[in-house]
Amino acid sequence: MTNFLQADTTALAAQQILENAPVEKTISIWSLITSGGIGGQLIMLSIGLLLFFALYVYFERIMAINAASKIDVSFMNRIRENILAGKIDAAKMLCAQTNSPVARLIEKGISRIGKPLEDINTAIENAGKLEIYKLEKNVSMLATISGAGPMLGFLGTVIGMILAFHKMASAGGQIEVGALAEGIYTAMTTTVAGLVVGIIAFMGYNHLVVKTNKVIYQMEANAVDFLDLLNEPA
Repeated sequence: MTNFLQADTTALAAQQILENAPVEKTISIWSLITSGGIGGQLIMLSIGLLLFFALYVYFERIMAINAASKIDVSFMNRIRENILAGKIDAAKMLCAQTNSPVARLIEKGISRIGKPLEDINTAIENAGKLEIYKLEKNVSMLATISGAGPMLGFLGTVIGMILAFHKMASAGGQIEVGALAEGIYTAMTTTVAGLVVGIIAFMGYNHLVVKTNKVIYQMEANAVDFLDLLNEPA
């Protein structure tokens, strides 16, 4: 009989432990985004728009830069052959048929053939500046987003913390810890979102800078080859 009583007592104690055990609460990302009040939602919407714009600029620029970097390896050889043969119009036509920054630079130089070499070099440099401007179009916006994203996230966190402490003050210090914690981790969500957007924009910006520099070096190398071609003895 005693054994049965001990077993019942043990089972009852185990049941009470299970009933009193804390239940792990789960929350979705969408709930974190939408439960931050109107202020938090506006901040998250702004961060989402920054992410969309950053991705758009990155993929638009990477496709443009990749297209600009593609050039026929025999392009300069054909230009050399036409110029040495005196076929200036054929060289211009070849440049016009090749859609690349290098071809436009060479075309600008060919159109100045007959003038002093310094004038030709200046014309190529001016055309190069215009091509670089086209390549770097909107790229600086990624650098801006990489800084603005985290700042917006911190702003959302500060707003959320202010609202959480205001709620605690309004309750006369009797607010539940769970309600306060919910407001805090909701506010911290904006910081995480801002940092993620900032990291994405920062990495995208640096990648575009590297790709753009490669195209610029390619332009400079071909421009030097063209000027050397004009300096060759007849």
